This record gives sequence, C-alpha cells and structure tokens, in this order.
Amino acid sequence: MATSSILPDRPLGIALIGTGFMGKCHAMAWRNVAAVFGGAHHRLEILSDATPESAESYARQFGFSRSTARWQEAVADPNVDVISITAPNGMHRPMAEAALEAGKHVWLEKPMALTLKDAEAMAATAARYPGQATMLGYNYLRSPAFQAARHLIGDGAIGRPLAFRGVYDEDYSADPLLPWSWRMTHEGGGLGALGDLGCHLVSHMLALMGPVADVVAQTQVAIPTRPSPDGPKPVENEDSAMALLRFTSGAQGSFATSRVARGRKCRLQWEVHGQDGTIVFDQENMNELWVHKTGEAGFVRHLSGPDQPDFAAFCPAPGHNFGFNEQKVIEARDLLAAIAGAPNVGPDFAHALEIEKIIHAMAISNGAVIRL
Repeated sequence: MATSSILPDRPLGIALIGTGFMGKCHAMAWRNVAAVFGGAHHRLEILSDATPESAESYARQFGFSRSTARWQEAVADPNVDVISITAPNGMHRPMAEAALEAGKHVWLEKPMALTLKDAEAMAATAARYPGQATMLGYNYLRSPAFQAARHLIGDGAIGRPLAFRGVYDEDYSADPLLPWSWRMTHEGGGLGALGDLGCHLVSHMLALMGPVADVVAQTQVAIPTRPSPDGPKPVENEDSAMALLRFTSGAQGSFATSRVARGRKCRLQWEVHGQDGTIVFDQENMNELWVHKTGEAGFVRHLSGPDQPDFAAFCPAPGHNFGFNEQKVIEARDLLAAIAGAPNVGPDFAHALEIEKIIHAMAISNGAVIRL
C-alpha cells in the first residue's frame, strides 16, 4: 500500500457519528494524524451519539467542539468536510448516502452495509460524486508487516502465488450464555462472523492474491438461541463459515472464520504459498512476518521496524512494537491524501463492494459454487 506525502493544505472539519470502540479509534486517529505524518491539524467540529447526554459526554472526552443526538445535523453542518461513521451496521447506508449528497468525504467502518443490495446502492451513490473521497475501515491492511508482505509478493520474492490459506477466528460469542443482541439478527447486524471478521480476511486475500473467480462455502449457527429478558431468542446470522475459492489467476484458496473459536482473540492468520517460497502472517503477532525461500532450511522471522512501510513515522527503532490504533492513524492519512488528490489506496466504496460480493456469496452458497 503506497504512502503519500500529499496532504490537504488547510484544516478540515471533522464530524464523528458513533462512539464505542471504533468511535474512540477514529477520534484518536484524527487527533494524532498530523503529529505523526505532518500537515494541518484538523478541526474536531461535532460528535453525534444516540442521546444528548452521551453525545455531550463523548464530545468532551474526545475533544470535539460540539455535540448532537441527531446525526443529520452533523451531516448538514457547513463547517464539516469529512464524516467518520462508526454507528451500528443498519445505519451505514442512510448515513453514508446523506453525507455524500451533502458534499462530504466519508470514512465508514466495515462492514459496508447490511445487504449486498445496500452496498451496491452505496457504491452507485459514491460514483455520482467522484470528487468526494470514500474509505472503508479495513485497518488491518495498514500494518507495516502486512504492507511489507504485499510488497514482497508483488515484487516476486516468492514467485508466482499458488495458494492462499486464511483464518480469522475470535471467541467473543463462544459463551452460550452470552445475551442475545441486535448483532445476531439480519435486520440489525446483517451477516454474522462473515460481516464482522471474515470481511477483514477477504480484504487481505484480495490485496495479496487478486480477484476471486468463484467460491463454494458453508455456514453454521453453532448456538441457535441466546438468552434475553423475554426468554430465548433465535440467532439468525452465522457463527462461523468455511470456503474454498479459485482466483482469476488460477491460484487456489481456503478461508475460515468464526466468532465462537474458544481461545482465539484476533487470529487473522494467513499464508501464501508461491513457486519459490511462502509468507506467513498472524495478527495476534502483528509485528512478525515469517518468510521461507527456496534453498533455505526453514522460515526466517522478520521483526517490524523502520524498513517496513509507515513504521518509521511512529518509531525509529526496530522491534519496538506497532499497535492496533496506529493502523487507524495510517488509514486517516490515506483518506486525507485521497482528499488532497493522491490516488485512493482504499478500499473506497467501489473496491469495498468487491469484498461484500464475496462474503455475501459465501453466505448463500450452502455448498453450491458461486461465480463472482
């Protein structure tokens, strides 16, 4: 993923819709991006959350000048240039489309939308406003180790890629006593493990291997009901999914994701087998890249350091670990560069739609081959 020194020459007004884990990540990224990469310090204009009280509280905590419980006010604000959206999945389409129609740039957390139809409509809306930058929050694409792996494969270091094997597992839903929530419904959450976790693995897969030609998959609801104050409620979306893929290059792929994998916390792990070597990465050990080349006895461990993309902007010393929130700062930099006229390294809405097509194909496959 190429870096760019092109940044806006004036401060931009920022609105944040949504708080929680990812809202805080966006707020920290907006506060830190100029300190890390230079350029203007952007104005944190307005924060929107579900109630006036929470909006005001988080605006103070995150450093925004004003607050509102009506997200439409944030979108329409004339002092705002960029909208960060970290609201629940079901609000992504109306918020993003309203922001684009109001002339704003949009930074949207994944997944793109509840349904493939919604994602297609959002991409079509973005295409009508080519002067406005869009970006999906696939922050794991920004780790220096991943960027280095992408460059190695692109430069032919392991020869022609033959196969991709990837897994993204967590265990946040493994406890059967975990209460039911809107995230477990099609209407509120959309897809399950595929939309929450698997889309990240697909983003890596596409960046490393190129387009997918076809996919065959199976999904599973491992815990069919969850407790609620009104009694057990059904879980509608998948707890896990597995798939086999064929890339347009002819390479093979395997894919697995689960939100009920006991003991796994952020196992975004993959390996690429090439004609002349293999590269292995695991997000739980995100500061390591393992590389094997023909003629070597085994794998060589490469620690993250300033020789990898973007690492030196944060720290000049190798082996001093990079972290999750630093990835969001790079993502903010890339969005700002696109706003300033540099190529959008994305995923923008058009490229994010390709990710949505793949995960939705996996969701409906049920053992049948789906052509992409």
